[in-house]
Amino acid sequence: MHEGNSLKPAPQTHFMNRLLLYLELVRMEFVNNLAYRASYFTGIFNYSIQIGAYFFLWDAVYSGQRVIGGLNKEEMLTYVIVAWVVRSFYFSNLDRRVGTDIRDGKIALELIRPYSYQMVKFARAFGEAIFRMIFFALPAGIFIYLIRPFGLPPGWHNTLVFLISLLGSFVIYAQVSMLAGFVVFFTKSPSGVYKAKRVVMDLFSGLLLPISFYPDWAVKVIKLFPFQTVSYMPNLIYLGKISGAAAFNVIGLQWFWIAVLALFSALFWEFAVKHVVIQGG
Repeated sequence: MHEGNSLKPAPQTHFMNRLLLYLELVRMEFVNNLAYRASYFTGIFNYSIQIGAYFFLWDAVYSGQRVIGGLNKEEMLTYVIVAWVVRSFYFSNLDRRVGTDIRDGKIALELIRPYSYQMVKFARAFGEAIFRMIFFALPAGIFIYLIRPFGLPPGWHNTLVFLISLLGSFVIYAQVSMLAGFVVFFTKSPSGVYKAKRVVMDLFSGLLLPISFYPDWAVKVIKLFPFQTVSYMPNLIYLGKISGAAAFNVIGLQWFWIAVLALFSALFWEFAVKHVVIQGG
């Protein structure tokens, strides 16, 4: 008999329990969103109108032009459609959710619970993202394709790598949103931060304008940040402009930025919680 045998669960058991918790949160968020699926189907129509506006804008821009920024007219129109449809998957409001927790004082309770606050938020956001992929992105893409057929990936390998890259897009966008939410620790008026994050992500990710359309100096600056790996590079993979080893390099670049953002987020979190001021009383 060995007195003092530890009754703590083995590290493997602890890891599995945490993993099961996060997977359950993904499932719960997916199920919760099912209650609002009607609004998502309504949103497909509204989203299609928005995409249509950009479609006709670029259709007019390419009038009399063959190639702009390395993309011909058909490629550009496909780029616009795919970029906006995919955005409905990776987009998240983590900044507002985190900011609300901090502003209302709920963060104090989260800090004493035996799980990672950031991982819980990511799990819930991923559950919603899966829901939007099934009930919004795919139906919207099919709906638009029936109205105006657009180009498909040149091969199964591009399709596979493109789908893998979408996971990286989601994680990077969620990480940036999380960091924007942490700013609420230090400000009582976060709406400007939320708007700035959204503008920066939409503009520099290549959603509103392909990065190849920017002047050379701007491209060099954008390459110093992870934004282009969210929309621009995955869309080029879809179009076949990036393929083979270069496509897998994009995946590697995404996960490099995921690691960098994770480190920065962890340091920012540790600094912020030490200086936390609960604004909600």
